Amino acid sequence: MNPPEAHGILRDGKTCWRQELANRFALIVDAADYFAALKAAMIRAEKTIFLIGWDFDLRIHMDPESRENGWPDNLGAFINALVKRKPALQIRLLQWNLGMLRMLGRGRTLLFLLEWLTQPRIKVRIDHAHPLGASHHQKIVVIDDALAFCGGIDTTIGRWDTSAHTGKDKRRNSPWGFAQGPWHDATAAVDGAAALALGELARERWRVATGETLPPPSAGEDSWPANLEPNLRDVMVGIARTQPRYREQEPVHEIEAMYLAAIRAARQSIYIESQYCASRRVGEALVSRLAEKGGPEIIIVNPRTAEGWLEEEVMDTARVRLVRTLRESDHEDRLRIYYPVAADGSSIYVHAKIMIIDDRLLRIGSSNLNNRSMGFDTECDLVIEAAGDTDKDMEVRAAIAGIADGLLAEHLEVKTRIIAAARNAQIPLIRAIEGLLKPAGRTLKPLKLRELNDIEKRLGDTHLLDPERPARFAERFKKFIHWKPRSRRYQ
Repeated sequence: MNPPEAHGILRDGKTCWRQELANRFALIVDAADYFAALKAAMIRAEKTIFLIGWDFDLRIHMDPESRENGWPDNLGAFINALVKRKPALQIRLLQWNLGMLRMLGRGRTLLFLLEWLTQPRIKVRIDHAHPLGASHHQKIVVIDDALAFCGGIDTTIGRWDTSAHTGKDKRRNSPWGFAQGPWHDATAAVDGAAALALGELARERWRVATGETLPPPSAGEDSWPANLEPNLRDVMVGIARTQPRYREQEPVHEIEAMYLAAIRAARQSIYIESQYCASRRVGEALVSRLAEKGGPEIIIVNPRTAEGWLEEEVMDTARVRLVRTLRESDHEDRLRIYYPVAADGSSIYVHAKIMIIDDRLLRIGSSNLNNRSMGFDTECDLVIEAAGDTDKDMEVRAAIAGIADGLLAEHLEVKTRIIAAARNAQIPLIRAIEGLLKPAGRTLKPLKLRELNDIEKRLGDTHLLDPERPARFAERFKKFIHWKPRSRRYQ
């Protein structure tokens, strides 16, 4: 059994960029609560709002549950109303360049963008400052440098859902009226110095993408949403990044280093929610822990399949290979990989990007468990850790344990106290989960693997569309064309 990291998992400049104090920290599960909190916080903004993300859809409703507050609920109209009612407010929206191409074809979006060309206090820019084939994948909102949201939820179509995840919910329908399936996601809110640091990161990303250097705003007022209850107060938060080498930009691999250090430090359990399960280096770290005698249990919650044909071909192929290797290494029955289903049996898509190590570390962010997130795309994660045994550490441990219990309770549709009781009784996590699985209804189901065809094996061997580091796509394509089967660990 590996001992805990001697000096904590979070180390500035290695497993995180820096650590800053958050007066309040809140994990927000599922986009219904996030969009409502985001709207409430933006209404309280006075000087600046940064919206930095992979995708935005100006047609979505922010809070369809509560539209009677005098503000438009449609995102585009809401942004217009903000600048009209707040004469000092400036809004900057930075979106990945290919995401912007999709955005232009969405209903009235082009009309909003044309209108904003004559509105000096709304600036929309595309982020193309990344290697060919990479994407800007961070999902950050910073308000007056006083409050920041950072996590995995894109402010776009198909994300809104409540934690009930009912099989059919008309409130999830697309702007065209098409049904959208259940969607599980998560983000976090921080204020204080942690929000100030994310404001610095947002302005630097804006500079890299646009060439414009922006001064920080003067101290803003408290914009924390009134209905958002913090999980913790006065807690240190680590900010970890992935940044690929690009022009003068140096590579940063803090997220990968944090994953590997956290997995090494685990003693009882490693709990992961991720859209994918495809990272080679993280996979090797998990294999190493499974090979130990008496190592930690590993629970991974994934979607049943990836979203979209191309992602299914690439990411599901990589997952099949990695999961087979993990299961072959599981000599003590310490590994489970599940997918969640709604009460009517429909699959719940998992887009959340969470890792919980024992009751010691919580990580929430934009990075997936795939190669791209470790070195090819731009990512940002937040991490809280209880590295010692002080009263504050005990408070943090209790909060992390409560968050883990809440997530499992949501997936299994049981009261949180039932999961907490099993934890308090020191029942192994896998045994506790499996004692609550149901043959039908809202539950978790074991992931079943399919057989791969030759094309899928080629994609997996070459990592053509899920590279670990920036590389010339011509070389990867050439390798793909001239592929020959060979012995590999993830065959």
